[in-house]
Amino acid sequence: MRFVEDFNDYELIDADNGQRLERWGNIILIRPDPTVMWHTGRQDKRWDDAHAVYHRSSSGGGYWETLKKVPDIWNIKYQNLEFRLKPMGFKHTGLFPEQAVNWALAMDLIKNSGRKIKVLNMFAYTGGATVACLKAGAEVTHVDASKGMVQWAKENAAVSGVGDAPVRWLVDDCLKFVKREIRRGKKYDAVIMDPPSYGRGPGGEVWKLEGQISELLSETGKLLSDKPLFFFLNSYTTGLSPTILNYLTELYISHGKGQKVYTDEIGLKVTKKSIILPCGNTTVWIGE
Repeated sequence: MRFVEDFNDYELIDADNGQRLERWGNIILIRPDPTVMWHTGRQDKRWDDAHAVYHRSSSGGGYWETLKKVPDIWNIKYQNLEFRLKPMGFKHTGLFPEQAVNWALAMDLIKNSGRKIKVLNMFAYTGGATVACLKAGAEVTHVDASKGMVQWAKENAAVSGVGDAPVRWLVDDCLKFVKREIRRGKKYDAVIMDPPSYGRGPGGEVWKLEGQISELLSETGKLLSDKPLFFFLNSYTTGLSPTILNYLTELYISHGKGQKVYTDEIGLKVTKKSIILPCGNTTVWIGE
């Protein structure tokens, strides 16, 4: 498992009985997490001193209970990157801190490539990977189906000092976008994708990962340049095993070239329990 060790502004303090106790800068939040199946007791006094708690609703969704004043928006940093946060519906804050291991890897690969890299970031959310690649000197095409998320990503780029960097901000259905780029003859040196298990495009298009991942990868492979640098595929879908993700990536992306494809869990260190909480998988292929 790969996990972040240098994210000073984020800490998974404790995890117990289906909940996480987290520090985001100086804001303490409690959020539900179904992977936290153990009941070993709460080992930090901040469980009783959090700023806000997210409660799930039996009818779906949920709500934030504010216990102390929480800013409408606040910023945290990872290395030389900066991100805007806010409590959102469905327990989110606008950032997945476990992805910092992938941001760091992408930055290292881009900086050490010795050439100008064009990155395609799909299902790009609030732009963590986009900002990281821009900071490393890449040119990025950022695609997400949500207009609000694309705007948020622009704000993250601005506060990170790369608001004027070479980036295209696109609100689009990712598969439709890929097919159009193929017709246009576009090529990319690196691809990052973080597809949800289920979602809808800007035109109401229904996305189901298990049913569409094969086509998406097959089409995306056609966009890779003659010297691709890397390909990252994040997955939070339990039905897709690492073996399947590896095979699909080898079949449609790597074609047996470059380094071996590997899929590994990414996670977050739980300070009070000295364990790593799994937070999904990332399939990685590094080109020649």
